[in-house]
Amino acid sequence: MKRRLVICFMFSLFIGTTFAQDIAFPDLPGYKRNTGFQVFGPDNLWDYINGAAENYLTYGFADLHIAEYTKGKNVIKAEIYRHGDHLLAFGIYSTERSSSFSFFKIGSQGYSSEGVVNFYKGNYYVKIRTFSKNEKVLQSLNALATSIEQVLDGKTDMPSALSLFPAEGKKQNEEMYINESVLGHKFLNGAFKANYEVGPDIFSLFIFEFRTPDDTWKAARTWLTSAGIEPQESASGKYVITDGYNGTIFLVWKENRLVAISGLSKDQASIADRYTSEVIR
Repeated sequence: MKRRLVICFMFSLFIGTTFAQDIAFPDLPGYKRNTGFQVFGPDNLWDYINGAAENYLTYGFADLHIAEYTKGKNVIKAEIYRHGDHLLAFGIYSTERSSSFSFFKIGSQGYSSEGVVNFYKGNYYVKIRTFSKNEKVLQSLNALATSIEQVLDGKTDMPSALSLFPAEGKKQNEEMYINESVLGHKFLNGAFKANYEVGPDIFSLFIFEFRTPDDTWKAARTWLTSAGIEPQESASGKYVITDGYNGTIFLVWKENRLVAISGLSKDQASIADRYTSEVIR
């Protein structure tokens, strides 16, 4: 009996530790705050967001903290997803935003859309929503977003690599960070992506930044080999390949940086060269 009591006590401690909230959700005037929710981790995020969990895990998901704010029948729900670092938080945020949303400065960047305010700051991706259409409730939602942003630590700048993308024709607020399996290839990880529309031409530009030139060469060699090309080792290179998943790819690398363009045909090499050369410079 004593042994059972000890085991039960230890299990209760474990449960308490596992589900303890360690993020201090702020008060919201006029609303009752409830933070008595389970904290979800990588092992059980599926229980909360089902199939969407896989995308979050791809971006170094650590834990999810939840709070609800109620005032009569009105409910505002706040979710704080913690990820491995600032870049990974931007990555998951970038996969769920749309250029059609209303963007504003909160944290590093945020947007609003029909009772929703989402933003990221530091390692955190924050999602706040309500189903109410009442203007005062929506104002409270915005106030809550500001209060949560203030209690979270972390960087408030956008990833510096985004400044490498040429400005001409770039679609605003469509930049992404893809952490794994870029363009469907398991050997390609960690790319920034931007979409372009230049006259009638629509294409995507990818930027990979590696730790060393040797790492850059290894990625380029693997990609070229997968397309049936066996290049000689080189610190820089420029190729047009036929990719099994994506058709024509323009591929350029130099030192620690590899740049790729998809969406253009082989006879549009001049456009590809202009954009890849600007990034490489």
